[in-house]
Amino acid sequence: MAEEVITRSAEETTSWGKQFAARLKAPIVVLLSGELGSGKTTLTKGIVSGLGAATEEEVTSPTFTLVHVYGGSQRSASKVHHVDLYRIENFHDFETLGMEDVFEQPGVLIVEWAERFPLTSPWPQIMVRLEHLAGDRRRLTVIPAPDTYL
Repeated sequence: MAEEVITRSAEETTSWGKQFAARLKAPIVVLLSGELGSGKTTLTKGIVSGLGAATEEEVTSPTFTLVHVYGGSQRSASKVHHVDLYRIENFHDFETLGMEDVFEQPGVLIVEWAERFPLTSPWPQIMVRLEHLAGDRRRLTVIPAPDTYL
């Protein structure tokens, strides 16, 4: 069953991401979709921070590096891989990321531009669709996969 949340600022989106993180149990793939500037990285800041893998300030968009890895140290029990597929144009581009390695150890994979994610994941998936509303307001729609319980 889909869940819908309206946030009124970037701070509210980040805060909701922290609350959402408390509901996640590794291994899981969080698929984020939404137009450019809809808040995917802002939401990711909250999720990663909420998981204890990094501070909000440490989380940045991997638009050019394509993959950031957070946690996996004493501060965080599991790694969080944050992937931005905006610049991925075909499967060959995707293959160069080495994403298969992500699934070797249980963790959290957050994928921005999820519609460009070509793999079938061995982990449960949850989709969060972000939409611009008026001003700084965003609609976040959470759509769990059939085998994911949140």
